[in-house]
Amino acid sequence: MSESYFNKKLEPIKVKEKTISQLLAEMSRTAYQGRKLGEAVDVWENMLKAKDLTIVMGIAGSLSTAGQWTIINWLMENRFIDVLVSTGANVSEDIVDAMGFGYWQGSHMVDDEALLDADVNRYYDVFGKETDYRKMEELVTEFIMTLKTDYPYSSAEFLHLLGKYLGGKSIPSITAVAAANGVPIFSPAMTDSAYGETFLLAKNQGHSVTLDSVKEFEQFVSIGTKTKDVGVIYIGGGVPKDLTQLIAISVSPMTEDKGVQGRKGGLRKSLQEYYYPHKYAIQITTDSPQWGGLSGCTLEEAISWGKINSESGTRAVCYCDATIALPLIAHALCERVKVKRSAPDMSWLFKNVT
Repeated sequence: MSESYFNKKLEPIKVKEKTISQLLAEMSRTAYQGRKLGEAVDVWENMLKAKDLTIVMGIAGSLSTAGQWTIINWLMENRFIDVLVSTGANVSEDIVDAMGFGYWQGSHMVDDEALLDADVNRYYDVFGKETDYRKMEELVTEFIMTLKTDYPYSSAEFLHLLGKYLGGKSIPSITAVAAANGVPIFSPAMTDSAYGETFLLAKNQGHSVTLDSVKEFEQFVSIGTKTKDVGVIYIGGGVPKDLTQLIAISVSPMTEDKGVQGRKGGLRKSLQEYYYPHKYAIQITTDSPQWGGLSGCTLEEAISWGKINSESGTRAVCYCDATIALPLIAHALCERVKVKRSAPDMSWLFKNVT
């Protein structure tokens, strides 16, 4: 009986010249979070090989100020992801860098009152100029002034049009690259960022634009009705993770509990409610589960909700700083995956906006 515990032997890492992909493969045969980081690459690679799979990435926090936004661009350009769900910060603060202003390496050991006097904003150990931030807000406000005031926009429609606008100005922001590659971006808490201020700046000029969160939710959940399977990647947690998890279960109320024809899912025993667990899932987080928050919630807990597939080898959780994990995973995938996948067409989301 004890032999069942000894199926896969741990393999110590030997130091020699090797690629990042090779190193992570070796790490996957060790232990702790190094092993989980290696497993995350394997799960993502399997997603890219799967047929009729829509890959959704959620990104939380303030990764763009930490120099990660160009990695998100690369993932979209190569269709390693098909849908992006983001905080407003990540798809606004990147614009500052894309405009050519940039951020500076700083320190968390600093006099913050002195920074305030100098109009310098601190993102832990990164410094940014308030004047640059305002120029970004002014640019976004200029874009908002071109929008209709009698049309309710979802965040995906708004950010798609912003991406086309910035792309036309040769500003390679996340939204611009997303629009150029047919990747929709949803930002369910978009006004909790610079966008909230830009809406007010436009309103002060007599131009009020409306965001429709119910329309946004309907569009987002509809993704679950147009694909066979969904794979998810969570960089951090928060609202982007929560919204993405809902694709698995909110298709039931959308279809009046009739289910999605052609999709293999489950049905809760106590009521007529269908669920379609995400087939693959990766989570990179620094939050722990015992506080009960969603950002630290394990993928195993999500199985109880019908949101994540229970099949072994289809999920990986790595407790690691995203600025460590994301660059390593992306470079390993760059080395391993040489054929561009046939990605799903998401253009139906923008058929009513120009």
